[in-house]
Amino acid sequence: MASATGLPLPSGMDSEKLTALRRTKAVAALALCLCVAVFAAAKLQQAHWPWLSYVAAFAEAAVIGGIADWYAVVALFRRPLGLPIPHTAIIPTNQNRIADNLGRFIEVNFLAPEPVREKLKEVDFAALVADWLSGPERAAGLSRFVARLAPQTLSAIGESGLSDFVKQRMLGELDKVKIAPLAADLLSAFADDRQHQRLFDEFTRVVGTFLGDEKAQATMRARIREELPSVFNLFRADAYLLKKIVASAGSLLEEASADPDHPMRQEFDRFVRQLIGQLRESGAYAQRAEDLKRRLLARPEVGAFADGMWRSMREYIEQDVDAQDSLVRRHLTSMFLDVGRHLATDTGIRADMNEGFVVALGSFVESQKSGVSTFIADQVKRWNLGELTRLIEINIGRDLQYIRFNGMVIGGLAGLALHMLERLFLAT
Repeated sequence: MASATGLPLPSGMDSEKLTALRRTKAVAALALCLCVAVFAAAKLQQAHWPWLSYVAAFAEAAVIGGIADWYAVVALFRRPLGLPIPHTAIIPTNQNRIADNLGRFIEVNFLAPEPVREKLKEVDFAALVADWLSGPERAAGLSRFVARLAPQTLSAIGESGLSDFVKQRMLGELDKVKIAPLAADLLSAFADDRQHQRLFDEFTRVVGTFLGDEKAQATMRARIREELPSVFNLFRADAYLLKKIVASAGSLLEEASADPDHPMRQEFDRFVRQLIGQLRESGAYAQRAEDLKRRLLARPEVGAFADGMWRSMREYIEQDVDAQDSLVRRHLTSMFLDVGRHLATDTGIRADMNEGFVVALGSFVESQKSGVSTFIADQVKRWNLGELTRLIEINIGRDLQYIRFNGMVIGGLAGLALHMLERLFLAT
């Protein structure tokens, strides 16, 4: 948790750190006082015991080193003894500069493209997705979520005019299709397998049925009677001719139907082959086919058919997703499970997917890193100076107190060394 200033609230661990810091400060202060006492005692007694001059030199230098390092440590966080000494209270005084530098440091060193991408490459995003999707409950939950979005998505598509756009695009793509070559290919495929002969068989069956129909015969007999002279009609020549025509035609059709190599079939083969060649090569045939296609696509029935298909699909999906046993949800769940299993086994897809994640996330970090830098700097600038100083001191202050111990030891040793050199040179 954080306070209103953005800094973390004190925790039990902070209390322990604060107690340890105070203990270390007290020990350092006692050590400094001890050095002062030793220095005073040694100075008072060195006339009786000359060797105490070395002790006094050590203690004097230790006091100086301890005070200097105390000053240096305190100057980081506040003004020593409250005095307005220049270049003290360094952290509070330079809060804004520290904030800006910290933000830039994180941006340059932690959010640079190469380190970010190298770190992202260590994560197998595809495996995480595959593992997540492989769980039946999670796949079912995702399918329910997607299914709930389906009606709103379809409504948005309809209201946005996207369905009309799709319909126009479909009709536009159909308009680009050349009918004549397509028809030639279809007929050629039928002809190669002699499937077109089924059309001939169907034709002979239809004609045979027509010739056997009484109404059709009556119509043909009436037309024959009109064409014959009246004298022939007296001898019922129309009936005789009709009977001969029907019998001859029926016999011819039966022969053609039974004989796979009948001349009529061969003639039909030549007709089909010729039609295929004309569809492929004749510009006039191609133009007529295109004109027919455009007239067909321009008819309102085609547009109404497309609209009807869209409405029917939308109504079906809306009704199905609300059903207890929804086919849409069932198929979505199965699809998600299949995707998870496929991702888990296909290393190539996983590699491509991970590369996509790295590129996408790396680009996102690259585009947002300046914002992250600014955000960090702004947050640090908003921190309360007292709380900021307290937070830093709690976390690193104890280690800084050891500088005071080191200062006393190093200062004392340096003072002792200088005193020994002084005695050495004076002795000579």
